[in-house]
Amino acid sequence: MTHRTHGHRRLFLATVSIVALLVTACDQESGTDGLIGQTQNQTNGTTTVETGKLRTEQRPETGPLETFETAMSEEADALAPSSLTRQSMQPGALADHSLSYEPTPPPQPMPQAGDINRERYEEVDMNGVMAVANQPVSTFSIDVDTASYGIMRRYLRDGALPPRDAIRPEEVINYFSYGYAAPENPETPFATSIAVTPTPWNTDTRLLHIGIQGYDIVAAERPSTNLVFLVDVSGSMSDVDKLPLLKRALKLLVNEMGPDDRISIVTYAGQAGTLLGATPGNEHARIDAAIDSLGAGGSTAGAAGIQAAYNLAEQSFIQDGVNRIILATDGDFNVGIADPARLEDFVSEKRETDIYLSVLGFGRGNYHDEMMQKLSQAGNGNAAYIDTLQEARKVLVDEIGSTLFTIADDVKIQVEFNPARVREYRLIGYETRALRREDFNNDAVDAGDIGAGHTVTAIYEIVETGSEGGMLDPLRYQQTEDRTEADLESEFAFLRIRYKTPTEDESQLIEQVVDNSHVHAEFAAAPQYARFAASAAAFAQKLKAAPYLSEFTYDQIAEIAASARGEDPFGYRNEFLQLIRLAESADALPPQGGYEASWLK
Repeated sequence: MTHRTHGHRRLFLATVSIVALLVTACDQESGTDGLIGQTQNQTNGTTTVETGKLRTEQRPETGPLETFETAMSEEADALAPSSLTRQSMQPGALADHSLSYEPTPPPQPMPQAGDINRERYEEVDMNGVMAVANQPVSTFSIDVDTASYGIMRRYLRDGALPPRDAIRPEEVINYFSYGYAAPENPETPFATSIAVTPTPWNTDTRLLHIGIQGYDIVAAERPSTNLVFLVDVSGSMSDVDKLPLLKRALKLLVNEMGPDDRISIVTYAGQAGTLLGATPGNEHARIDAAIDSLGAGGSTAGAAGIQAAYNLAEQSFIQDGVNRIILATDGDFNVGIADPARLEDFVSEKRETDIYLSVLGFGRGNYHDEMMQKLSQAGNGNAAYIDTLQEARKVLVDEIGSTLFTIADDVKIQVEFNPARVREYRLIGYETRALRREDFNNDAVDAGDIGAGHTVTAIYEIVETGSEGGMLDPLRYQQTEDRTEADLESEFAFLRIRYKTPTEDESQLIEQVVDNSHVHAEFAAAPQYARFAASAAAFAQKLKAAPYLSEFTYDQIAEIAASARGEDPFGYRNEFLQLIRLAESADALPPQGGYEASWLK
């Protein structure tokens, strides 16, 4: 009996050792060393996964390895404070990890049967077809976020289709700049570009393309900037595509700052703390050293971090300048938020102090997209997902004006359709930005903001009156008013745009008629911007399995995008073509066991 007991004990110890070796192998294969900084030192060389997740997209809901992780987590929390220690915050603590980071994280293993998708995306029904006779007016807030595009790209590069709820068509469309005509002066901050074209995926409908170009600010005219980097340094941020990438991204932004700018850094894990007080933007070495000192460990007290960041932003507030918090996280807040709605309300209240909040999302596996969207919208900011260093440069360097410098607040779009010309319409995307008709003229209703040089695109699919197409049957008892006014017969719709300048509380109005002068009889003869935007709209809808494109293929989408690619100095449009091909390949793969329900939802 004693011999058998000792044998079982040796077998158990051997099993634990094998598990540890497997975890180490997973870390080495993904290009990381497991735990980072102080936490690794505390383990005396023993590999644990307390502050890191397995370097795979998903992991089983339960199992021996997860139990092992939980036990080690509880032991580490008992031995060390949850916040970063003074030793772990020393400059250069993570220099080796930063230097070894690869700009494009390697593809992760495909999910396996039984894996559970712990990423969270808001479930929203797609916009339906509306009858003009019943609802002639469509009203929505603009959306300048691009996070959905980055998430889509990451999934496709990993060889899988993205979750359908992760795809927001307007963010895929608005990822690209379309070269719309710019306004002549800042007094009228927008210029509109309109086109009515045939629909490439339905010969019985047309596309109404509305493009808005914001006034751009030259570098010499940019206002002073007070930025507070609110950095998540919890254990979930230890992966190579999270904190290491985040640090390099922030340094790109720091290099764009000057002596009149101010940068502060607040970190949060088990609790929040100030790593760097307000520092002149041209002190790059000092700021970079603080960024290099960041290390991951502990739970995620996001609420405390946000409150501390606002306090610091208020202390260094720049009058008539840009005051903004940039939250960098995977959104996996798990401590200190009993009611997420209260945190959202707190951020909403703080925007009234002219301190806005933008979000940079990182990582995979536990990414909380729904939380990120709500916080950025409540904070009058924008949300981007950073999956590569190239994307960080796009958001924080190439498009720094639109990211940081707001030219108009509470921008709303309203389209009134003429029943004499349009019978049905469907807005592509903007489901989470829908407004009531009466909200358009109510300046107390919040809406999206637009940054300097930003473009916003909205696309409607419309069915003309008298067309044999359409999705809705005519009502038997509905009386249709005959239009006899000659000046209305040529009009498809009437466009209204409301906005506030950053210094005013009362909105201003822009109006534009959509008529026959905007019609292009052949899709191939339509403006390049309209054709490429149509390809982006088609791709997003295809990924969402929209019923309106059931017979439209990836090859057809790629053909449109290739023919309208135009100038592509940074390669974004060429990358888009590659993503279409990846989607076609991923779409042909068989379902991964029982995983399809959670992965493709």
